[in-house]
Amino acid sequence: IASTEGGSNRGQEALDRCERWAHKRIKSQSKLNPFPRKKGHLRLATCDSTNTTDTRAMTAAKSIVHVAGYASCGFYKRAKSVVASLALLFPQRIQLVDHEFASRDEYRQWLIHETKFRDDVAKLNGNLRASKHASSPFCWLAGTADGCDAADITEFIGGCDDTLDWCRKFATPGPKGGDDRKEATMVPDGHSSDHKHDYDLLILGGGSGGLAASKEAAALGAKVAVLDYVKPSPAGSTWGLGGTCVNVGCIPKKLMHNAALLSEGYKHDLPHYGVGVTKEAFDANYGMSSDNEAAVQSWEMLRSNVQNHVKGLNFKYRVDLREKEVKYLNRLGTFVDAHTVETVDKKGNKDTVTFSRCIIAVGGRPTPLTCEGGDLAVSSDDIFSLEADPGKVLCVGASYISLECAGFLNGIGKDVEVAVRSILLRGFDRECAGLIGDYMKAEGVKFREGVVPSKLEKTEEGRIRATFSDGSSDVYDTVLAAIGRSGDTSKLGLDKVGIVPNPKNGKITAKFEQTSTPNVYVIGDVMDGCPELTPVAIHAGRQLSRRLFGGSTEPMDYRNVCTTVFTPVEYGTVGYSEDDAVAEFGKDGVEVYHKFFVPLEWSISPTRGKHQGFTKAIVEKNTGKLLGLHYLGPNAGEVMQGYGTAIKLGCTFDDITSTVGIHPTTAEEITTLSVTKSSGASAAASGC
Repeated sequence: IASTEGGSNRGQEALDRCERWAHKRIKSQSKLNPFPRKKGHLRLATCDSTNTTDTRAMTAAKSIVHVAGYASCGFYKRAKSVVASLALLFPQRIQLVDHEFASRDEYRQWLIHETKFRDDVAKLNGNLRASKHASSPFCWLAGTADGCDAADITEFIGGCDDTLDWCRKFATPGPKGGDDRKEATMVPDGHSSDHKHDYDLLILGGGSGGLAASKEAAALGAKVAVLDYVKPSPAGSTWGLGGTCVNVGCIPKKLMHNAALLSEGYKHDLPHYGVGVTKEAFDANYGMSSDNEAAVQSWEMLRSNVQNHVKGLNFKYRVDLREKEVKYLNRLGTFVDAHTVETVDKKGNKDTVTFSRCIIAVGGRPTPLTCEGGDLAVSSDDIFSLEADPGKVLCVGASYISLECAGFLNGIGKDVEVAVRSILLRGFDRECAGLIGDYMKAEGVKFREGVVPSKLEKTEEGRIRATFSDGSSDVYDTVLAAIGRSGDTSKLGLDKVGIVPNPKNGKITAKFEQTSTPNVYVIGDVMDGCPELTPVAIHAGRQLSRRLFGGSTEPMDYRNVCTTVFTPVEYGTVGYSEDDAVAEFGKDGVEVYHKFFVPLEWSISPTRGKHQGFTKAIVEKNTGKLLGLHYLGPNAGEVMQGYGTAIKLGCTFDDITSTVGIHPTTAEEITTLSVTKSSGASAAASGC
């Protein structure tokens, strides 16, 4: 049923229907056996339509679900009923073992007071969530139908809601209708609930990933501390709790990008929509509209408001940690051994903290310029909090950080130049990167291609003269270095715990976020090969905490992660680039559908109307599977998020084009793709 039902709730709908017809048959399929740990206090019933006597042999590939509760508890009845329904539908894959107690008191004696079954589960699996569980039902997976010896338990599920979630995941088909769920196989790290350390989990780094991991672990019953200390940038910039994204990354970047959009809208859009146009002006121009002059823009006001918003977030994060019972330590940590970190505060006071497990989540820092006078350059750690107006700016590098900064600075009226050593947006789709460059050039951003700075020096006027590798030079008010980022690991003392970072970028290699030292884990930008994206770090942190303290085995999925580059024309992407798809599947194995279009909101502005949006879909020819999707245009992040879900679920190109679009939107353009590159036909849009 679950494999054939349509709609987003197909697994749940299947469960609801099968439960209604199955519950009457459960009793006839049940057989009563004594409960081995507390005879006379409960009845144990197994729902197993295979009637096989050799339980261990029979259940090699079967999930044996134990549900314990007291007879009058509705939540217990609900969980038992749903699992029993699945056992009848999938007898070779699931078996219910029902542990029913006559009363609530007897149940609690077994679970908490006398037998202390939950403590056995917690000790064996290091699952602190089990040790806190006091309600009915108590559900777990075991290797046998007996399953009441701690050594036989394989996973703690939880209460009623947790069990229903487990059942939904079991009943919901994967992308191709099969069971393709993967498990993270972790190396035992020696953790036990009766360790003698200060904390169950110590997290180094209070960025997005570290905070997410800390709060998830605390919610699962772990005793958690977060060490976070911001080392000043070479230019002296510091910030509060929250990491790169909140303080010197996504948040201030998006706000300043929005400032640029508003400035550009004032100049290029508002007069053509009649905003601010008087009747006298209309008559004087014979009904013809024209762009406004650029608006006066206050860097001081923009910087102040952005920084005030960021500081408000810093405060909220500290309050959130306190409410979630996570200890916040504003100290710099260095490993002493695999269970000890030496800490130092801003006054130089030293202390030590011990832990059973540790997660390194220190993120990265901008790579500095190595040319003569490179220390005169600022970085993305500094640009959002500059006291002085940045004036004329040189952005060194062609990364997304460099182009995003160049874009918003140009958008708010600054004179901006970008020094490009080789190509724009390495790692992204080459065609889309080229279109972004063309758009930025048309909007006034200047590019110096094929050069790098060879020298920076101060002028008598206090400006910066940059000399380039081709011998040319120019003078700027601000030089922004955005040539890459490196893991912030140089002062962690990784050698004390046997971890060797990648010498090229300072990042740490891991499998399922577990380093070569089993009780030390790593998440986010500091993990080698991990996409440098805030939501990736957040998801990885939560997933890891659930595996460490919640009994989960679900790994983090780093494939098909959506991202958006907030350049003047926004670029949203998920999945393969065209170049990568051709490299993996061959030129004959890939079809590319593409289209240029003019967003409706640009159409009555002469300046906007000369630009075009663009989208393309990368499709595997043999299967029709959508491998990648790319979009250039307004609101790229909002457009791409939903399509990212579709690709993650394994959608085909036909799934996209058979979807009725929302009209008139730019997202609709993706659903109307029909022209292939191989056809040679025009990719220009037609009609409305």
